[in-house]
Amino acid sequence: MTRAESSVFLALQANADTRELVEAILADNPHATLDEQPAMVRIIAPGTLTVHAATVAELLGRDYDLQEMQVNLISLSGRVDETDETFTISWAR
Repeated sequence: MTRAESSVFLALQANADTRELVEAILADNPHATLDEQPAMVRIIAPGTLTVHAATVAELLGRDYDLQEMQVNLISLSGRVDETDETFTISWAR
């Protein structure tokens, strides 16, 4: 497996604040898998994982600033590319 094909992940606290966030991430990344632990959830994907603020906002029923995610962020693996609309983790250069 080359670095471009390596898996990336995002680990979040497992709580009421992250329920819709996790649902949105999985909806936008059908290639991702969910690893649920007692106090955290880890979303793993080959190559790239993208969080779309619009999808999270739709599920929450309100505007969503991607920086809100960092309150519940435990860890991540990959290179981060962040805009106001997307938070992408990948191994791309």
